[in-house]
Amino acid sequence: MDPVQAPSTLNVPAEVLATLVEIGEEINSSLDLDEVLRKTAALVKRLVDYEIFSVLLVDEPTQRLYHRFTIGYGDKAGKDWLIPIGQGITGTAAASGRAVRVPDVREDPRYINIIDSVRSEMVIPLLVKGQTIGVIDIQSTQLDYFTRDQQSVLTLMASRLAIAIENARLFERVRSQADTLLVLNEVGREANAILAVEELLRRAAELVKRVINYQILGILLYDEAANVYRHRLDVKYGQSAQGKLRVTPHEGIVGAAIATKLPVRVPDVTLDSRYIMVNPETRSELAIPMLNQGRVVGVLDLESPQVNYFTEDHEQTLMILAAHLAVSLENARLYEKLAKDEARMERELTAAQRLQTALLRPVPDTDYGLDIAARIHSAREVCGDLYDFLTYGTQQLGVALGDVSGKGSAAALYGAVATGILRSLSPHKLQPAELLKQLNQLVCDRRVEGRYMTICFATWQKARQTLRVANAGQTQPLLWKDGRVEPIKLNGFPIGIFDDATYEEWNVRLKAGDILVFYSDGLTEAANREGKFFGTGRLIDVLAASTELNSNEIADRMLDEVEKFTQGGAITDDRTLVVMKVK
Repeated sequence: MDPVQAPSTLNVPAEVLATLVEIGEEINSSLDLDEVLRKTAALVKRLVDYEIFSVLLVDEPTQRLYHRFTIGYGDKAGKDWLIPIGQGITGTAAASGRAVRVPDVREDPRYINIIDSVRSEMVIPLLVKGQTIGVIDIQSTQLDYFTRDQQSVLTLMASRLAIAIENARLFERVRSQADTLLVLNEVGREANAILAVEELLRRAAELVKRVINYQILGILLYDEAANVYRHRLDVKYGQSAQGKLRVTPHEGIVGAAIATKLPVRVPDVTLDSRYIMVNPETRSELAIPMLNQGRVVGVLDLESPQVNYFTEDHEQTLMILAAHLAVSLENARLYEKLAKDEARMERELTAAQRLQTALLRPVPDTDYGLDIAARIHSAREVCGDLYDFLTYGTQQLGVALGDVSGKGSAAALYGAVATGILRSLSPHKLQPAELLKQLNQLVCDRRVEGRYMTICFATWQKARQTLRVANAGQTQPLLWKDGRVEPIKLNGFPIGIFDDATYEEWNVRLKAGDILVFYSDGLTEAANREGKFFGTGRLIDVLAASTELNSNEIADRMLDEVEKFTQGGAITDDRTLVVMKVK
């Protein structure tokens, strides 16, 4: 039957008018769309004793009607159908903006059969400012069940209902957007707190689910070495798996999003030539590029078995989420790279530490008439301090203590080179001043900009009990002799600065009980929490109070006193010392 327009004059019973007023008050009392529709269904039933009732709303992007509220459909899958405007009885009413009443649906070719027992149907359009926003669809198992008066009354009611529904939809949209913004804010904070890429990907899948109820999700990340985007995580109907596929920057719907750096939303993939089938059940797809500083670092790829599942709101929400995830993923990637680099450096430093320890010669076993102890406490894994022992036969011993400028691996490497040169001079049995002169010349031949070394070198002759000392800018050794401690006041240019530098030499005869201490400035310049240095004076006091101890005990006490003074603070400079006590 053709659309029927309500007559211009209508005699409405008083009780019906009262019901219409009540309906107006009821439906306008709430902004919750579900509640508005429930109240509408109950109030309409007071006017028309229906068996099957539904409210269908227009989906603007697709111009199709979808069931927003139903009664009497049971488990019929047809209630999930999308009906194009202009098709079926409901689509006809929506397209024309006029009510349609059909006495016998079996005789109307427009009828879409969802429930076999239906015989008559009445559809009332919902109009706001002349635009159809949906329809009320009432069906009956009886022939010619609906009357012209019922149609007219429901048409009157529909005008108010349409406004109430539109207000509720607007409120629902605003509330949904507010909720989404809150979720996105929370997502941003949470994503930024995760610095492990794999953990972030898993969490990203969960976060996306909070804003879009997707069925299939793929997260692709850029592989710079291969210039492809690899599936790093795939989630299909709640089950996650490690992705194995890869996409080039111009391949498929994902490739289009990468190439344009814009979202690509495809309502029906069967109609899009770019679509590459991976999941046979997919009908619609949404690909969102993740941009960081104008570069596509990854893609969020969502798929659905429903045609036109993804909306403009979905697209906008995911664009915001993708921006958060892009930054978080880049941070996680950089952190992961940094962690790997640090782990590699840690391994290399550990190897360097073992190598440096192996290069340090132990205290000589040969009896040179000396009780010797050596200690080195590094501020880092490797250090720039060094000590060494050069054996000039069984009667003469060379002792060196040096400090390379700077700290860490560069200083350690420079020190290793200097130690090698020092040992190469050992066969010549040079005395201190000459040895430092030749060491300086050889190091200057291999000069490194900004690097130098201070070193003190001494030789001890067992038979004559004679000590000879020369100093190239190193801290002045301490000598306990004749009941007092005195610094050996020798100065000289550091090694590696001036090619023609020469050095003074000082000698002294020692007797049993005399003590010589070589030390680096890491001991005297160790600071406490007030910023005061331990100083040479305190080191002299410690030595003066420890002369009855053996060399090992003296060395340990000196280091312990420095540690106590700094109150256990971090070592900021290498602490090295050699103690020699004449037997």
